[in-house]
Parts: sequence; C-alpha cells; structure tokens
Amino acid sequence: MRQRRLRQDNGLSSTARPDNPLVIAATEGQHRTVVAVNAAAAARGIAAGMALARARVIDPQVNVEAARPLDDARALDRLTVQMLRFSPLVSPSPPDGLWIDATGVAHLFGGEAMMLGTITRRLRALGFTARVAIADTPGAAWAWAHYGRGDPVLMCGAEKHALDRLSLKALRLADATVQALRHVGLKSVADLRQLPRATVPVRFGRDVLLRLDQALGHAPEAITPILPPLAKRRRLSFVEPIATPEDLQRTIDHLTGELCADLEKSQEGARQLDLLFERVDGRIEALRIRTAHPSRDPLHMAKLLGAKLTDVDPGFGIEAAVLTAWRVAPLQATQLATDGGNTGERNLGELVDRLISRVGADNVFRITHIASDIPERTAVPGSPMKPVENLWPKDLPRPVRLLSPPEPIQVIAMLPDYPPAKFVWRQRTHIVRSADGPERIFGEWWRHASEVREVRDYFRVENDTGERYWLFRAERPGQAHHWYLHGMFA
Repeated sequence: MRQRRLRQDNGLSSTARPDNPLVIAATEGQHRTVVAVNAAAAARGIAAGMALARARVIDPQVNVEAARPLDDARALDRLTVQMLRFSPLVSPSPPDGLWIDATGVAHLFGGEAMMLGTITRRLRALGFTARVAIADTPGAAWAWAHYGRGDPVLMCGAEKHALDRLSLKALRLADATVQALRHVGLKSVADLRQLPRATVPVRFGRDVLLRLDQALGHAPEAITPILPPLAKRRRLSFVEPIATPEDLQRTIDHLTGELCADLEKSQEGARQLDLLFERVDGRIEALRIRTAHPSRDPLHMAKLLGAKLTDVDPGFGIEAAVLTAWRVAPLQATQLATDGGNTGERNLGELVDRLISRVGADNVFRITHIASDIPERTAVPGSPMKPVENLWPKDLPRPVRLLSPPEPIQVIAMLPDYPPAKFVWRQRTHIVRSADGPERIFGEWWRHASEVREVRDYFRVENDTGERYWLFRAERPGQAHHWYLHGMFA
C-alpha cells in the first residue's frame, strides 16, 4: 500500500522502485523507527520495528521515506471502495489490510477459493501484492493471511488446529504483550490456550483472551462497513425478530419503496442492489441483484429480490434489514404516451432482469455482429440491451443457425467446381434439387499464418424435401478438397 502510494507520488523515481531497498520511518519521541520495509530491504536484514540508525548500519544506501499515515489511510479507503465489487460489507483494517465479508456472496464467484483468486488478480492489476485468506471469523482470517502457510481457505471448524501452529503475533496483540508472554515461555497460540483462563487477564491483560476468543469464534467481532458517498441506503429495524417469507417480502416492499423515492429525488436509477438481513445471532444473509438498465421501479425491484428469498436462511430470526444501491446512473423522467407507447425498452429491460435473476447473467445475451469474413467469427455474445445492427449484405444471406464446428459430409458433384448433386450428412442422403453459388471466402491471413492460402467456396442448396442448407468446399494447397455442412436456413 505505502510503496504503491510512493510510486504514485514520485512517478518513476528510483526511491520507490521495488529493486531498491526502501524503508518508511516514523518519529517516536526522540527516535526514528522503521515502520515498513520493501522486499529488497527485508532481504538485507532490515525489519519493521528496528531503529532507523541500525537499519542504516546494515545498509548505508537504504532509501528512507517519512511515514505519512493520513495519506496511507486515504489510499486504503480508496482501495476499500473498489473492493465493494466483491461484497457489500467491506471495511479497512489499518494500516494495510482489508476486511471483506464473504457471507452469501462467495457463490457469485464460483466458491471461496475462486473468489480469493479473483480478488488477488484484481489487486495485482491495481499494482498491489497481497496475502489473502478466508475463515469463519475475522480474527482467524487475519491470522492466516499474515502468518499462515498452505491453503488460504480455512475449512469450517479448522481454526483451532490451524491457529495453534502460529506465533502469538497472529492474535493481533500489542508488541509489549507478546514480549511479556514470551518472557514466561509462551511462543505459540497452542501454548497460550493451555494456560488457566482465570490467570491470563490478571497477568497479561483482558485483550489476550478477547483476541483469542474472537479468532476461535467464541466472542463476536463485527466489522464496520464503509458506505461510498454516492450510495443510497435504507435500513429497517424490527422490535421483534421476523422469519416468515411473508414478513421478509413485506420488508422488501417497504425498503424498495423508500429507496426508489430517494432515487427519484436525485434523478437516478439503480444498477445494483444489495439487501442484507441481519440475524439475531450476528450472521448476515445477503442478496444481490443487477439491472440491465437504470431503474427506480419499486415493484420491479421487489419482484427481483423476492425471487431470491429462497436463498435466505433466517435462523432464529432477523432483527434488521438494509437495502443499498451501490451502483446508480442518471435516469431522467420520461413522458409516456396515452396509448401505452415508449414502454418497449423498459419492458425488455424488466424481462432481461428477471431472466438474469433466474438463470444468471452469463446465460442471458444477445448475438451481436462483428466485421469478419469467416462466418463463425461474425456472431459473438453481447449485452442483451444493446441494439443490433444488421451487417449482412442483402445479396449474401446467412443461415439462422450455424454448426460449431462445421460437420464433414460426403458429396457427389458432377465436376470439381460444380455444386453438389447429392450429399450424406449424419447417415442421411440428401438429393440436391437446386443450388446457388459459389461464394468464395478467403482466410484472414492477418490473424494466423495458416490461413494465408485457405479458401472456402459456399453453396446454398435445397434438397428434395424443401430443406435448405449451407455447404462449403475447403481448399488448401497440396490437399484434397473436403466438404462441410455449416448451417441451416429457416
């Protein structure tokens, strides 16, 4: 975090380059202490907590930057906001960490392991190196990310066994407390757990047992999530916990109505909504929906959220609900015609939203066209809300269905350059009654050298039962001709 901030501040100066030893020092009383080092400085034996004078003895050429905690905190807050794409509950963990609550959202990324991989790649793309871990408690996740070795995903109930091997620093204790524990011979978490609990607070303070219990899940530890300045949020608390689907749906109706009223005042529409149900046992049940276009229709949003209520486990009851519009976009009021016009795009958007909520965003798309001579390259999945322009030449019609890949066929032709008189496809013989072609298509040599001399001759043919097919003859230098069936016309 600090090194990337220095690179941004100093441009390409040698000070912030990762191959040069760099330390960040803070003034504590009359002394200057190293608070952070880069990999090059650590390789020379310099470590955080060391006096700056000693670090200069180890390496007189070490580069020193003054600590700027306020700038570091602002940079961490900006990074925390970017991590909201992974979870609605994200909080900074100063000086250089992040909490990301994965409850109810890990499945959106293919599971916990794939979610960690996605987060790591995102941080790497932003210029950060990171150690990540996921566990049932924030304390265990912090400990495993900083000091653990092996699989970054701690399985449910594995915290005690995994933390026993770690040093006492993994419990986020003050340095003075760690030194006091080591003075009496305690080196690992397992050593600490063997002490009588009644004697620990008296000798070492109450924080020791609190941090241990938080890491093992015996004491609660809540993170305070951040809220971006532009996000709209509505919260509803209950006098008595609720649990029935009817009560949850009424909660959704109430929150979407209030949130859409806020969006109407700001002339905005929501693109992503997160609904959090806070259970009485401290767990969070999360629902997330995305819309194809900005929307502030409370009925539409309530239907999308209500369709996901089967994923909510109320446990012993839900004591509060929070609805947040994390992504918004400008949405001006529109004048509708008295005959119901101007509703086509809105209705299409609502249909797309419902389909996405049922089958997933990856399975809802519209085929769009790109410029290419090779037929199978011209159609690609695109946004379902993006208008499609017809790029096909009217005199060169294309079939409504293409086979991927084209299937080989056996052909009988009168002459090599003539259209086929008969072909066999999938063990069925087709007698050709009429044919049109050839339409010659050359390979795209700028894509790959193997296509420099590739030639296809396409024919539109109709068999004796009225079925129409799209066939082509592939020609390559030094090889025999091969015939393929590529598509079927309606």
